[in-house]
Amino acid sequence: MAACNEGDGKTARLYISVGSRITFSCLPASCYCSVSLLSLGCAVRQKVLLLLLLFIISFILLLGVYQRQLWGPQRRSGARVNMYISMAESMEATDVTNPALNYGVVVDCGSSGSRVFVYYWPPHNGNPHTLLDIRQMKDRDRAPVVKKIKPGISTLAQTPSHASDYLSPLLSFAAAHVPQSKHKETPVYILCTAGMRLLPESQQAAILEDLVNDIPLEFDFLFSRSHAEVISGKQEGVYAWIGINFVLGRFDHADEEDTTVEVMTGSQSQQPISRRRTVGIIDMGGASLQIAYEVPSAITFSSPQEEEAGKSVLAEFNLGCDVEHTQHVYRVYVTTFLGFGGNMARQRYEDQLVNATLADTRVLTSLDKPYLDPCLPAGLSDSVVRDNHTIQLRGQGDWTRCLQVVRPFLGLHNGTMSLGGVYQAPINFSNSEFYGFSEFFYCTEDVLRLGGQYNSQRFSKAAADYCATKWSTLKQRLENRLFSQHADIDRVKKQCFKSAWMFEVLHSGFRFPTNYPSLKTAQLVYNKEVQWTLGAILFKTRFLPLRDLQQETLRQSHSSWLRSSFVYNHHLLSLCILVVLLAILLYILRLRRIHQREQRQAEALNLLWAEEGEALLP
Repeated sequence: MAACNEGDGKTARLYISVGSRITFSCLPASCYCSVSLLSLGCAVRQKVLLLLLLFIISFILLLGVYQRQLWGPQRRSGARVNMYISMAESMEATDVTNPALNYGVVVDCGSSGSRVFVYYWPPHNGNPHTLLDIRQMKDRDRAPVVKKIKPGISTLAQTPSHASDYLSPLLSFAAAHVPQSKHKETPVYILCTAGMRLLPESQQAAILEDLVNDIPLEFDFLFSRSHAEVISGKQEGVYAWIGINFVLGRFDHADEEDTTVEVMTGSQSQQPISRRRTVGIIDMGGASLQIAYEVPSAITFSSPQEEEAGKSVLAEFNLGCDVEHTQHVYRVYVTTFLGFGGNMARQRYEDQLVNATLADTRVLTSLDKPYLDPCLPAGLSDSVVRDNHTIQLRGQGDWTRCLQVVRPFLGLHNGTMSLGGVYQAPINFSNSEFYGFSEFFYCTEDVLRLGGQYNSQRFSKAAADYCATKWSTLKQRLENRLFSQHADIDRVKKQCFKSAWMFEVLHSGFRFPTNYPSLKTAQLVYNKEVQWTLGAILFKTRFLPLRDLQQETLRQSHSSWLRSSFVYNHHLLSLCILVVLLAILLYILRLRRIHQREQRQAEALNLLWAEEGEALLP
């Protein structure tokens, strides 16, 4: 409201009320302005509140940007660069003067001998989702710290009290390379394989007992009863699978450009997680064949018998440092097929050939009439001796026929359609990747020079051409060193058979499609041989990062606490933000009530002043 009266300039007054909050009074000789202090205080508080709210929102946005930089693509790119830096560092001599390094020792007690491997790793990076960066130790000459002795520890079955003396040279070798100050905290694992598995349990226990009692008396390493054991073939396969995937970086968080797989962990009710795709391995030696690969999806069994068979070849384990996290829970199918190696398969083939020939009295084999073997190069003359019986062979070099005659040795019987009738977990051939080692690499590379990316059509054609080549020509090529430097006369003789055996194992036994594009044959990974012992120590030390994280928490300063709280404790961060926003909301509501009360008081006062001004008017 407004009121104005013009007079002689001495008695006239003017009252103006704007929005019932600001009042002007006009006097004849002087003019003054009066502003409501209550209203002014409310406006200032609103501005302060607005600035505070903007500050909090900006802080939250900056925090989000910080987290994205820490865990987003830039971080992943940095992690990829760090991985290559780590690989380069692992090729240098290990800096034993660095007090932050940790060490571990693994002794592989095999059937023909024992080898000791020394590993080391820097402090854990603080991220509970990553594994220890374990590397093989290198000496001053940049050579791996490895030592081997013969024969195998199983030869001490009758003298188990000598077991610790037998391993003493290996442990002394490791002790000379690990800094003395680190011995007490350096774990030693003695893992025995095939040779010890063949011994009776009583003899195994006697050898292990001697190791447990005597090694701590001579060495100051971290060693207990659980650190010496006879591992199963299943464990050995799992460790090999872990080692390969660790070196390939498949346990790291996936980058945007990486191939991922949906994995079901735990119960069926849990949501699947997306992570980097792991690789499967197929390893064919001279006597046995082994396969291991991840099974990401839950398996449905058709019968209780199949379920029991499946459980015996499936292993589920957690590589993470905390059992509560499922990011590193893996379900792996692993099994070993004895007698399915390249040399043993050829021996079984020749045994049956001899038995069939001797059983058939109508067939008289002699030098004049040798048995035509489709799996030997054309024109090659060879002989097989069994129990004073000699069978003469003549190479026919028929690749197609060779595939047919080796197929029955896969043991695809009883309608199982799997090697030896052993249960095989399903493979998603549209989203999987495999590496073939040992005989898979030798068959493709030593003679045919096709190692690396496997192509069944190209391999089949090269193998067929090789089998059909005259033996005299193949010998000339070997003399002229046209094959790999690892190829010898025995490899050249058996190449036709082993090529057919490898082909049938892969496509008829394991049922890989002939157009499968994701199989690589290799001898080395990143130019180094990957042992199963790497996977073993990674598995054995999987809980050490949790210990390091707990120790680091006790040492953290205020800034470190902020980093760990806001980066890792996402739920706590969200709760804090919710509490702050709730407090701001309550404060705004309180200010609004105060403002409304002040506004009513100001209106009443303005009304009173207006009434007084009207009373003064004539």
